[in-house]
Amino acid sequence: MIQDQIHKAISHKHDSLVDWFASKRKGLHIPFYTSFDIRDSGFKVVPVDANLYPAGFNNICQADKETSAELVEAYFKDHYPEGFGSVVILTEEHTNNPYYWDNVHTLKTLLEQSDKSVKVAIPSALDKPLEIESASGFTMTVHSAVRSGETFLVDGEAPDVVISNNDFSQSYSDWAEGLEVPMNPPREMGWYQRKKHKFFEKYNELAAEFCEQIDFDPWALSVSTESFDSFDIGSEENRDQLAGRVDSLIDRLIDDYKQRGIEVSPTVFIKNNSGTYGLGVTKVVSGDDVRTWNNKSRKKMKAAKGGGGIASVIVQEGVPSRVISEGATAEPAIYMIGCKLAGGFLRTHNKKGPDESLNSPGAVYKRLCVSDLRVNVEGHPMENVYGWVARLGLLAVSREMQAEKVSIRSYGLGSDC
Repeated sequence: MIQDQIHKAISHKHDSLVDWFASKRKGLHIPFYTSFDIRDSGFKVVPVDANLYPAGFNNICQADKETSAELVEAYFKDHYPEGFGSVVILTEEHTNNPYYWDNVHTLKTLLEQSDKSVKVAIPSALDKPLEIESASGFTMTVHSAVRSGETFLVDGEAPDVVISNNDFSQSYSDWAEGLEVPMNPPREMGWYQRKKHKFFEKYNELAAEFCEQIDFDPWALSVSTESFDSFDIGSEENRDQLAGRVDSLIDRLIDDYKQRGIEVSPTVFIKNNSGTYGLGVTKVVSGDDVRTWNNKSRKKMKAAKGGGGIASVIVQEGVPSRVISEGATAEPAIYMIGCKLAGGFLRTHNKKGPDESLNSPGAVYKRLCVSDLRVNVEGHPMENVYGWVARLGLLAVSREMQAEKVSIRSYGLGSDC
């Protein structure tokens, strides 16, 4: 399997790769946290999604949660030397998802364990604070973040720094215009304007550079991704153009597979270019699948978080998963705090096949601990390879921010990340 080959190549060059990674992150703004959904097909290992405002911290293993508290404290010391101690977690507004609030509770706990004073707020007005119970029975008070000059007040106090767990699918421009309070990750990287294809461009560039270091075929760590702008689900002509792009990618994948002796029929995923929560994602096996989309399929490709439409999509090679956990198809998710591996889990789904999206209702989360790498890198090839893919993803996100001229306010470059 390609994972074992990559693991051996990485292990052989481990020390030089650590130096290479340090050189690549130099001068970049590293967001407080990120997460990456990864696919391991047996012939390639790649990220298929990158999140700057990750939910799901509640799903990482307990050992990872314990070590993550140390990473939070180190990140603040390194990048906020002013000694910021007052933190607001700015959350999503969907108060009806109790599992999301388990995630918020975990984040709040990690920050409090690093001696921060932490409050939770949403970027809109409330008549009074909400008392919200998470799926695990934790109760949290959720306040309004009330605009006050160039900052905002939460329960009458202005925070030193804001950790955003709102992905800004909506811009909240009226509320956010002119805000000077440090927000990490920055609102400007929200889905109201961020495009997935830009991340994958940066990622594939870095994968090629990385593979030069380990003398490996970059194809094994790259994912073919193209943007298709001016998407119009209601236009037959537009769908035909999209179908042509699908057929073109399928043909290229067939050639790639033949060259490498891979006996798998290629698939393609069409995804909202600014989407999240697994919405606006459809698998196809040919352009004809697009040309003959029925009403249900068209409705699926209209759905976006917050009720907005989809104006741009990506056409991406499908990467089937060979990972199985307790008989269910699985895919790893790796979480980072700064540039350090913070946690992981396997997203599993017993009603989905290896070439389907697993980010859907019915997913179950199983153990994958990146903290095991502290004990023995050599003995954990899965965590090692997935961890390096996530590190490449982090560099790609930071390069993406740099290209968009987005910076993290009050951020100190520090000696580590």
